[in-house]
Amino acid sequence: MGKLDGKVAIVTGASRGIGAAIAECFAAEGARVIATARTVQEGTHPLPGSLEMTIKNIRDAGGEATAVAGNVSEYEECAGIVQQTIDTYGQPDVLVNNAALTYFIPVKDFPVRRWLRSTAVNFHGPFYMSQLCLNEGGMIERGSGAIVNVSSAAAIGPGRGPYDETNGPAGGGGTLYGAEKAALERFTQGLASEVYQYGVSVTCYSPSQIVPTPGVVHHRLMEGRDPTEAEGVEIMAQAALLLATEPLDKVTGRVTYSQEILKEFGWDMGEKTPAGTGVTTPGSGYSQI
Repeated sequence: MGKLDGKVAIVTGASRGIGAAIAECFAAEGARVIATARTVQEGTHPLPGSLEMTIKNIRDAGGEATAVAGNVSEYEECAGIVQQTIDTYGQPDVLVNNAALTYFIPVKDFPVRRWLRSTAVNFHGPFYMSQLCLNEGGMIERGSGAIVNVSSAAAIGPGRGPYDETNGPAGGGGTLYGAEKAALERFTQGLASEVYQYGVSVTCYSPSQIVPTPGVVHHRLMEGRDPTEAEGVEIMAQAALLLATEPLDKVTGRVTYSQEILKEFGWDMGEKTPAGTGVTTPGSGYSQI
């Protein structure tokens, strides 16, 4: 018996990295998965990974999944994703808002169009998808459902000045992404309180340690880091599974970290010794509420 037997799940940003791992994990646990992203075919994006590869991996393992191309920055496309989910498998039981678009540019240099594009994906997209799943997707009407938002340790700000290389890297560049993720964490707890009466769980989590996804490697975020101080996408997938399947009162409103929540609930992390944000270092303010 899988933890998601008979359930329908939507995973955004499922063409590579964390999103692909979550989609594959959910399918292995019995969910019928709608994997959505903008990259459908391999080789059409500079980074490796595509929906066709995610779906192939799931089906080769005996799971059930369908690819739906979509851009979560556009409300109409989000509506199309939810409608195609309903038409293909039925109303969604689980939504994972994982899609992200990141530019590491200091505020003084940030092109306005890129700023708006990033906020549309990273903050407006989770709102669009959540509202659609609650309403058209029937979560409120059925009195059940789980929404899992994927944040980042970037939501933890640099604190007050004065600044040096430890709390204000020369050149900056992560201000917008951090602000978007901090907003997502506040959105999570606000939405969780609003829909608690309907039996819908809303949670948010981040990696405890850096995850060497294609995007992370592309942005050279692994440079100068000890590879042992990283975590695999499997850890993130397991944490998403936990948040999507544990009872409402045990998790809703939680802003947490992958290894922190797995350790707390006693889930197996294999040979991984829990460490990182939420375990050996404190998380964001919202994670401590």
